[in-house]
Amino acid sequence: MRLKKNIALSESGFVFDPSTGDSYSLNEQAREIVQLLKEGSDLETITAFITENYEIDRVSFEKYYFDFAGMLKQYRLIDEDE
Repeated sequence: MRLKKNIALSESGFVFDPSTGDSYSLNEQAREIVQLLKEGSDLETITAFITENYEIDRVSFEKYYFDFAGMLKQYRLIDEDE
């Protein structure tokens, strides 16, 4: 999964989609996931980062990750090719 290239992410967790003018607010963990996606990280890398830095196991994180990915897709923040 890759974010659209034009998606902007601020340090404080705001996401801006210039193609629609929509903006979203993310919590710290979601901001880190979006940042890793912008950098081209895959699920394995993101899972390793989150499970090492937060108290969550791999299975639980992947469930939340796929829910979050569904929201990103719903808001059209990821490439349609993915």
